[in-house]
Parts: sequence; structure tokens; C-alpha cells
Amino acid sequence: MQGHLGWGGVGLAARRGLVFTALLFFLAVALVLGVGQGAVHIPPAEVVAALLGQHENPIVTELRLPRVLGAMLVGAALGLAGAAYQGLFRNPLADPYLMGVAAGASFGFTLTLSLSGVLGGFGAGLFFASLPTTAALGAFLGALLAVVLTLSLAGGAQSGQHLILAGVVVGSVLTGLSTLLLLLDTDRIREVFSYTLGSLSFMGWRGVGMLALGLLLALPLLWGLSRTLNALALGEETARSLGLPLPALRLLLVALSTLLTALSVVQAGIIGFVGFVAPHALRQLVGGDYRYLLPASALGGALLLALADWAARAVVRPAELPVGVITTLLGGPFFLYLLWRARRELRWG
Repeated sequence: MQGHLGWGGVGLAARRGLVFTALLFFLAVALVLGVGQGAVHIPPAEVVAALLGQHENPIVTELRLPRVLGAMLVGAALGLAGAAYQGLFRNPLADPYLMGVAAGASFGFTLTLSLSGVLGGFGAGLFFASLPTTAALGAFLGALLAVVLTLSLAGGAQSGQHLILAGVVVGSVLTGLSTLLLLLDTDRIREVFSYTLGSLSFMGWRGVGMLALGLLLALPLLWGLSRTLNALALGEETARSLGLPLPALRLLLVALSTLLTALSVVQAGIIGFVGFVAPHALRQLVGGDYRYLLPASALGGALLLALADWAARAVVRPAELPVGVITTLLGGPFFLYLLWRARRELRWG
């Protein structure tokens, strides 16, 4: 009974209800604050009125609303992918970039920019008529390439440890290739550097639609795999004893998590720690049952990135910081705290 009580005797079911209610409430608050924040400040009352259609405000509906919704969707995708990876690898320190997705996306992005400069003239007009769109496609293909290479190097999705090691190797190689491309084409350093820090500045309704479609596809399927993740938490032998086809299910988990991570990277660049912090924090609140942890991690990631984006625009207004800087400043100390706590627990038994 003790494991089902907390917060002064509140039952686990009631606690979960409170957590989900609080997440939804603070998401609504973050939406209003985020839409109002910018070079031109808009009071919350005016934001709410514009959102309800009581008056027209193009700054709200065309510029800031898609950005804030995009931040929430990117955060939700990273939080959901992070929770799935942590369950898949039975490692609370796992994050969505473990399979080399970030390095692959960066390589694809850098390669696209370099080719746009090398081809020039007719080639650039033919293949790079819309360079931002082409670069985003290059990042997406690079992310998928990294995962395919990781799976090939690991011999499939049969072993979580082999996947982790293969992901580290593939990520290191692709990072080295990206660095080589930048050394050969130093004019692209600023663009690639901005991409690797993460940015929501160019988020529009098209990006919001793509992210929403990806989440609508992946969330129900991942939630349907909750039983698999719960079984894996008890150990692979236990999962096999339940008759689960682990290699196929593990591959499906990798594919869905990669899709979410790749879509996020394409729309917002590489934003660290969201997919690590959100699932880890929500696990302490809703427990380790993935039927609840997966949706909670999605909401927690959405809230975390929405608040980080608000802070990125509020700290140095009217300019803004890359949102990846804010998430790193938040997530880095959190990661170090977890390492310190794990070492302390190991020392004291």
C-alpha cells in the first residue's frame, strides 16, 4: 500500500489526475504568456481576446501562435520519444538523440548547405529553389540515415546495448564528417551553428501541421506499446516469458521514436535535454507505468519547451537567445544532479 501513496497520503490514481490537470492548466498559461512575449509585448487579456476571435491581431494569429504551438509540439515529440527510449533501453539517462539522430540531421543539413554553394548557378536554381525547405529535407534524410546505419551496425534491434554503442559510433562519425564539411566551406558555419543550438524563429503553420500529424500517428501506436515497455522494465527475460516478439517490437519503438525526433529536429534544430528531463521528472510524479508516463512525458515536454522559448525571448528582449541554450542551462545541472545522486546512492548502498 505504501507504494501507492504519496504527497501526504494521496493515492497514486488521484495523484496522476492532479498531475495531468496541472500540466494542462500550465500549458494554457504558457500559451498565453508565450504569445504575448516578444519585441512588442501584448497583455494576456488581449492575447486571450485574440485567441477567442473577439478581435483580429495578426501578430498573435500569424506570427506568435504558430511559434508557441510549434514549441509545444516539438517538446511533446521529444518528451514522448525520450520516454520511449528510456523504457526501451531501461536507462533513465537515455534521450531521443541516442541513435545518432542529432548528428545525422546536422550532417544532412550541413551537406545540403554545402552542395547549394558548390553547385551554384543552374544547379542551385534547379535543386535549391527553396533552400530552407531543401535543408530541412536534408536534415530529415540525414537523421534517417543515422538510424539505418545504427541498426545495421548493431545487427538489428535485438540488443539494446549494441544499439547504444552503435549509435555512439555513428554519431561520432557523422559529427566528424559535418566538421570536415564546415572546414571546407567556412561560409556556412554561422547557419550550421544556429541550427545546432536550436531555434523556433521560423516555425509556421506548415511546421505545426507536420508535427501534429506525426504526433497523431505516433502517440496512439506508442501508447499501444505500453505493455511492451512495462514488460521490458521488469527485464528482457520476463518480457520474453510473456511471449512478446521483442526484436520486432523494439524495431517499431525505434522507428516511431526516430520519426518524432527527426520531425522535431527538422522544424526546430537540435534542442537538447527536453527528451531527457521531461520523462525523468514525470516518472517521479506519475510512476513508471508507461500507460500514464508516455502521455505525461508528452505534456511535460510541451510545457518545458514552451517555457524555455518564452524565457529565450524574455531574457534579452527585443533580441532572443537560441532556445537550445535555455534548455541546456536547465538540463545540464539536472543531469549532473542525477549523476551525483546515483553516485551517492551507490556509495551508501
